[in-house]
Amino acid sequence: MRHMLFASAAVLAFAAASAAASSAKAEEGMWTYDNFPIARANQTLGTNIDQAWLDRVRLSSVKFGGCSAGVISAEGLVMTNNHCVSSCVANLSTPQLQYNETGFTPKSREEELQCPGASAEILTDITDVTERVQKAGAGLDGQAYTQAREAEAGRIETENCGDDAKIRCQVVSLYRGGQFKLYKFRKYSDVRLAWAPEDRAATFGGDLDNFSFPRFAIDAAFIRLYEDGKPAATPTHFTWNPNKPTEGEPVFVTGNPGSTQRLLTQAQLMTIRDVVLPLDQLIASELRGRLIRYSEEGEDQAFIAMDPLSGVENTYKRGRGRMAALIDASFMATKAEAESDFRSEYEILAVGEDARATADAANGVKTESIADLGDPWAALAEVQPIARELYAPMALLEGGTGMGTTSVAGGSPLFQWARAIVRGAQERAKPSDQRLAEFADSRLPGVQSGLFAARPTYPELEQIRLEWWLSKTREWLTVDSPHVRTLLGKESPEGLSARLIEGTKLADPAVRRALWEGGLPAVQASTDPLIQYVLAIDADARAVRTEWENRVQAPTDRASEQLSAARFAVFGDAVYPDATGTLRLTYGRVEGTDVPGQRIPAFTTFAGLWDRATGAEPFNVAPKLLAAKDRIDPNAVMNMAVSSDTIGGSSGSPAVNAKGEIIGANFDSTVLTQRNAYGYDRNVNRSVIVTTQAVTTALRDVYGMDHLIAELGADAPKAAPRRARR
Repeated sequence: MRHMLFASAAVLAFAAASAAASSAKAEEGMWTYDNFPIARANQTLGTNIDQAWLDRVRLSSVKFGGCSAGVISAEGLVMTNNHCVSSCVANLSTPQLQYNETGFTPKSREEELQCPGASAEILTDITDVTERVQKAGAGLDGQAYTQAREAEAGRIETENCGDDAKIRCQVVSLYRGGQFKLYKFRKYSDVRLAWAPEDRAATFGGDLDNFSFPRFAIDAAFIRLYEDGKPAATPTHFTWNPNKPTEGEPVFVTGNPGSTQRLLTQAQLMTIRDVVLPLDQLIASELRGRLIRYSEEGEDQAFIAMDPLSGVENTYKRGRGRMAALIDASFMATKAEAESDFRSEYEILAVGEDARATADAANGVKTESIADLGDPWAALAEVQPIARELYAPMALLEGGTGMGTTSVAGGSPLFQWARAIVRGAQERAKPSDQRLAEFADSRLPGVQSGLFAARPTYPELEQIRLEWWLSKTREWLTVDSPHVRTLLGKESPEGLSARLIEGTKLADPAVRRALWEGGLPAVQASTDPLIQYVLAIDADARAVRTEWENRVQAPTDRASEQLSAARFAVFGDAVYPDATGTLRLTYGRVEGTDVPGQRIPAFTTFAGLWDRATGAEPFNVAPKLLAAKDRIDPNAVMNMAVSSDTIGGSSGSPAVNAKGEIIGANFDSTVLTQRNAYGYDRNVNRSVIVTTQAVTTALRDVYGMDHLIAELGADAPKAAPRRARR
């Protein structure tokens, strides 16, 4: 039983004051649109935004795969980052026609090309369904608890969206189970590439400049939403502002930040530090090395490896920054102090609530006390030894831990398709509410879309991924592990991966579709070696998942729900949830920093690009960009630093001024900003934004995209710098 303190009126008043002081301050917070602190933002920035402004920004914001984007015209034109369309560019390219080298520069809408399997969506409605989802799990434990809540979420999604292919519903968990919201999206399944610069224009500086500033990158691209074969009508959209930004001006960033872990306890963070990040980083570094070696074998190999290598390098560098935060004694001491203060304030309130509940009971009134929540910190601490033990097999064999970044089979599309086909056949034979969550009726359209899309695969790359995964799993789980024996049998990682990739026909979307539509009989009768392999290992992977859900996920979810209730009791609604890939709004100012180790300016210019260029990789300027040097204003701003609160997944997020005009797109942050996963530090936190001035310059002066310039209304003479609105 935890120690409780006597709660006098004076102490309770002090606790309330402390709670207010402990809640989010200044620019901190990735806020949901239904709980955005309008008054606080206006007071901090000197702006005058209102609910109508918020609604326009939300309806102009786009989720595009794992990235963010913004609608910039009435005819479905959308801006995101170039690295967010890299898979589309790679899928549309061939070794003979590489759009990453030439840029994708259609001269009209008729030449825009569909991105295979891509979709985009706009958040239209948010509804609270917390009571219904939490009630579904009441009184249950382990996997039954997890499945009951997932099944209820699936029912809610189906009830609200049905079979409408243009609408998608998703029940999202916020505050780690403290709230559940139904998000309804307008979905666009026909997304076409409208413009992308040369890859070197967007990635100048390569991995050396990645997660750093100054930057000199035009990391932007345009896609277009289509409906019924025509550009979609999007009357609500951002107004394009091609002018030079001003240091100090307010900026709002709207997007879908992927994942933060700020609400985790100290015990949970120690598991991340000691177990999760070391595994993720060590095996990612080896995959990076294998991809680099392969890319050096020739031009075709370099083309094939470019996109996956970029993804691995991003993941690795992001993990490096996060590890630096977790071993930073000062940073972690601040986190520990905040947790201690929160816990003390909660205990004080709990004593007071318990006393009132006891008094009510004496008077015949039945009330509940927050003391009934117990000690969620202790409950979460009890889970950690189990999580540490089970993380490696779960991450390597099943994935989806929600804790790290390790992907099964190295992210191999062929393996992912095989698993989706096998599990889809097995799960669809059950009622929807008894299936694995990802195969509920409401989520099957998304599975099918990814499965049926025509995407190129490269056998050598697939074998590298599979061989790496098999060898690393054997290394981490050991040769004597029953899991490894199931995975490898008598074969080596090299021989098994070669046999599976050489023999599979799953690269053909028609084969995938036939197996999916044929159901379990077709899957069981298939002679495809990859299908048969997944069938052979799937029971073992499912068992690992079941153990994880029973012993780690369910008790973690239950304790996290209780911790959220404690947080609401102490702080009220003056707290924001962890990032979960859902739409958020954050804000800050255009400014650099003067922090030792990170002294950066607010802006970079094209003049700085010419000065930084050496002609040798990775500091070689893209050919078309270099050829346009004399046409480009050297003082035009390329990139800017903003103090907004962002994290991975915010790529492509529109940067918007107080008028609701788009002035850039987030494409990166600094290495020190990676501690943002665990807590916001305004001194070092900076988002890196490609400006609309740079994009306008590229469209007009480099790539001759006159029809897009006209669509944006940016065909007027080059504008003078605008004054900041303070």
